[in-house]
Amino acid sequence: MQEVRRSQLNAMPALFVAACVLPGLFFVFLFLIYPLFSAAIMSFTNAATIAVGGWRFIGIANYVRMFTNDIHFNTALRNTLHFMAIVPVVTIFLALFFAFALTQIKLKERAVYRVLFFFPSVVSSVVIAVVFSAIFDPRRGGPLNTALAVFGVDPVPWLGSPTFAIWALTIVMIWSAVGYFMVLLIAAIDSIGRDIFEAADIDGATGATKLFRITVPMLIDNIGVVYILSLSGTFGASFVLGNVMTSFGPGTATLPLLGHMFRSGFGASSFGYAMAIAVFSLLMALALAYISRKLTYRSESLY
Repeated sequence: MQEVRRSQLNAMPALFVAACVLPGLFFVFLFLIYPLFSAAIMSFTNAATIAVGGWRFIGIANYVRMFTNDIHFNTALRNTLHFMAIVPVVTIFLALFFAFALTQIKLKERAVYRVLFFFPSVVSSVVIAVVFSAIFDPRRGGPLNTALAVFGVDPVPWLGSPTFAIWALTIVMIWSAVGYFMVLLIAAIDSIGRDIFEAADIDGATGATKLFRITVPMLIDNIGVVYILSLSGTFGASFVLGNVMTSFGPGTATLPLLGHMFRSGFGASSFGYAMAIAVFSLLMALALAYISRKLTYRSESLY
């Protein structure tokens, strides 16, 4: 009897852990693994709708079409690579600069500046898109063009020109993301021992020296994580901001991969092809994240 009771007591922690973990695993499977698996399967079919049934397996035809017979895909890929090459790099540089400044420069209003920088992160992307659509209003009455008119600059079609539109979206993405990553990097900088910076001050190190010779090497792992988060955020922001601010135009000037996926699925009723674009986008994001981590790991080893 005592042995049975002892075995029951030993099994209770395992049952408790299972009771806590299994519901979470169920939702992970339901909302993450199952949709990914379904999208991968659908990408090999001619599905016209997202409803199950009526699909025909067509092999890799959707992927062949993607690279050989879809000029809009080439444009969407180029635009996405533009966003992913510029937005994360500039965002991290500005976030690191402001984080370093707010932690090293003694300012009474430090807390106020942190709140102001972080504020865009708590505002909906749709609201940000609407506000900047008004700021970039191409008419003479737009705030930005009104300010430029003071210096004799003619009205600029910020969202109506293929050249200006993609850069306008790039600026908005950077502006909306800097504050969030700045807060993450502030927490990382605060974890560095104060004695290190004090020793650097005694040795006469300048602010640039403390930033690039002390802070950056010691935060290289954090920067790698922030870069991956920024890549992920850029994927989503390119769709939301592009859809609201320019409707992915003019033409296809600001069309990202997720926008092309949306149009292919809901506009052209070609969900099989849309899922192929989604799978390709996921693989590209994972590849970029993997490369980022490998480069970060190499930097850590060198350091």
